[in-house]
Amino acid sequence: MATSEAEKGRQDGPVLGTPGDFPDRPERRGRFVVHAVIAILCAVCAGGWGYVMWAAKGDTEVIDQVIAFDATRGDSLQITFEVYKPSDRAALCRLRATDVSHVEVGSKEVNIPAGEGYVRLTERLETSAPATSGHVQYCYLV
Repeated sequence: MATSEAEKGRQDGPVLGTPGDFPDRPERRGRFVVHAVIAILCAVCAGGWGYVMWAAKGDTEVIDQVIAFDATRGDSLQITFEVYKPSDRAALCRLRATDVSHVEVGSKEVNIPAGEGYVRLTERLETSAPATSGHVQYCYLV
């Protein structure tokens, strides 16, 4: 019986062979250990990155929130914000006014004295160009 050319080139087993076809290849040992070491390194890196991100946020004992801002004047911005902090500690907050391109056009640091845990303030920031938004850039205990 004659076989066609396509049947002659057909491979019955795996193209690259099986592990039994390579007796000189060392056995795979310690694969679990390698994977465990890689997993531990990944966990340590993820934990380190989480700590860096948490530490970059600063002291989370001060909570600030913008209530409103008025940017109708071209030379200033009025911003109303509130701060929650421990009543026995003072805080320092930086207010920021930005234009339509998110470029800072004005800023002001506000000291909040010890004595009250909740403070609601309205401040006016002088600006170098018309502002379109205002926010509290940061607040931390001093």
